[in-house]
Order: sequence, then structure tokens, then C-alpha cells
Amino acid sequence: MLRNKNVWILLTGEFIAGLGLWLGVIGNLEFMQEKLPSDFLKSLLLAAGLLAGVAFGPYAGRLTDQVSKKTVMLLAGFVRAVSVVFMLIAIATGSIWWMVVFLVLLQISAAFYFPALQAALPLIVSEKDLLQLNGIHMNVSTLSRIIGTAVAGILLVILPLSMLYVGSLVAYIGLFILTWFLNIDESKDLLIAKNSRTEKTSFKDVFPIIKGLPIVLMTLIMTLVPVLFLGGFNLVVINISELQDSSAIKGWIYTTEGISFMLGAFLIKLISGRTSPYIILFACSFLIGGSQLLLYLADVPVLSVVAFAFFGFSVGCFFPTAATIFQTKIPKEFHGRFFSFRNMLDRVTFQIVLLISGFLLDLIGLKLMCVLFGGISIIMTTLFYTRHKYLQSRPVKQNT
Repeated sequence: MLRNKNVWILLTGEFIAGLGLWLGVIGNLEFMQEKLPSDFLKSLLLAAGLLAGVAFGPYAGRLTDQVSKKTVMLLAGFVRAVSVVFMLIAIATGSIWWMVVFLVLLQISAAFYFPALQAALPLIVSEKDLLQLNGIHMNVSTLSRIIGTAVAGILLVILPLSMLYVGSLVAYIGLFILTWFLNIDESKDLLIAKNSRTEKTSFKDVFPIIKGLPIVLMTLIMTLVPVLFLGGFNLVVINISELQDSSAIKGWIYTTEGISFMLGAFLIKLISGRTSPYIILFACSFLIGGSQLLLYLADVPVLSVVAFAFFGFSVGCFFPTAATIFQTKIPKEFHGRFFSFRNMLDRVTFQIVLLISGFLLDLIGLKLMCVLFGGISIIMTTLFYTRHKYLQSRPVKQNT
């Protein structure tokens, strides 16, 4: 698999783009801290971009199934690079509204790029290598996050904020160039797509497919548990930093969570050979809930870092498992629409959690919010697990 040129292009592109993304994320946090004192207003600003991504989701799904995945990725990459220009304008003018334009364009780009990327992965490797590729791909993404946040922290000290976004722009242009060199055989899928266009296929056609595949439906529901933590991730990190009166804790948290994620994604291939995907998902969900509860002690630096270590390892195992289930169980001709729907679902739930997190942080504070979210995660997982065991036992009871 690692001798495949397309694999290296995608992994290298993911690393470069990840550096650009996290330079921008740290820049966004810095800009918002200067301009917006309220956590709820910060969450509203971030939600504006997510809403735009959701609005374009159905069209992105249909387009990904009907045209070349490479073409969609190139168009999305171009829009992503252009979006950075508006953030540079925001910094120059001090206007928060230009940042809104930047976030909207960035999220529209993501609405097209990530479904196309997920649909492209099964086209460049065999099914038996998908779990390993998903794990490696997520590790590369996490490595770029660790390096990107570290570099961003250093650059903020020695350079103006605008230079972080110049770095992002250079990274996005690099990704655009690399994408040109992809060589994916999509002739069979494009032929199916051409026939489906004559049959007037709809984005809604993917819903009966999901409903008819219980493992896919259950996995989709289970992804809500990590999103409950991820939705307010950056706001939580900011609040922990303020609670401990330490800027350095941000770096420790991001680094620890990232390394733990990489460890989980690295070990998932070994773990998956010994247990079922369902058990992995349930165990990881319980651990995520536990890490949220542990943040009740967020004023203790060691325990806050430990909580994010547990969370990182859990999602490092969770997401490659979920991605592989989706890629192998959903028919390829529906991949674009399915991954676009999943992207929309993640964005909607992310947006809701983001807004709720901002509101609760202002209303009840970090500690009580983490206890509330942790309790919800554990209760949700318990209900899903109980239902799963019940459905497994029903055929046995009927036969006896």
C-alpha cells in the first residue's frame, strides 16, 4: 500500500494542508480573543461558517458522485486558498465581518473537499488496507495539528498575526498543486454516475441505503458522542487556560491529545483483529464520557492533561473504525452523497454543541458543563449498548 503513489500524494497533501489549517485555527483563536470577550459570541461566529457548509452539503454530495473526485478536490482547494485573502483583510481592517466571510468560504470548501477525499480513499487501495490507511491518514492529520499548533505558538510571539495566515495560504497552494498529480481510475464509477444522472438520482436516495444497513445507522448515531466533546473543544481549552492562568497549558493539551490520538490510530489495526467494531465504538464512547467527567478537576494541570490523553486515544480508535465501516458497507456509487450527509450531520451537531457550549460556559462555567456533557455521553452510550445487545439476542430467543 505504501508503494502507491496516490497514497503518498494524499498523505503529503493532508500533512501540508493540516499545517495550514492549524496555523489558521490558532490565528482565529487569537483574533477572537482580541475582538470578542464572550464565549457565546465566539461560538456564534464559528457557527456561521459551519452553517454555510451544511447549506452546500447536498449539492456537494451529488457533485462528488457525478464527476471526478479529483476535480471536486481541486475546486475545493482553490476556494480554500482564496478564503485566506479575506482573513488577511479582516486583520488589516480589524473587522470581524471579514472573518465571517473567511469562515464561510473555508467551510464551503470543506463541504466539497472532505466527502470527495473519503470517497477517493477506497479507490486507491484495496478493502483490506482501508483500516490501516484510515489510521495512517488520521495520524498524519494529527501530526500536522501538533506541529501546526506548536509552530503557530512560536510565530505569534515573533511575528504579526497576519503571517500565520500567509503560512496557511502557502500550505493551501501546496495542497492544490499536489492534487494535480493524483491519478485515480474512476472510469467505472463515472460510468455508473452517468447512468444515474439519466435516472434523475437525488441526494435523498442515500437515506434508504443507510436505513437498510443497521451497522451504518448505529455507527452514525454513535459519532454523536465524540462530537459532543469536539464541538466545544477550542472553547474548553481557552477556559482551562484561563482557569489555570496559564498560556502554556494550551500547548500541553493540544500536544498530549494529538499524541494520544496517534497512538490510538496506530494501535487500532491490532485492536480490531481481536474484537468487533461495535465493542470498539462502545468502549471508546464510554472512555470519552469519562474524560469529560474528569475535567471537573480542570483546575489541576496534570488531571486536565490526562483527561485529554484519554479523549485523544479514544477518538484515535473510534474514527478509523467508523470510517472503515462506512467505506466498506456503503456502495461506492453512493459514497459522495453519504459522506456529504455525514459531513452535514457532523457540522449540524458540531454547530449545536458549539452554541450550547458557549452558552453554558457563560452560564454555569467549565466544570459543571463538562459534568453535564460527560453524563449525557455515558447515558447515550449505555442506551445504545443496551439496544445493541437486545437486538443481538432477539433472533436467539425467537429460535428457542
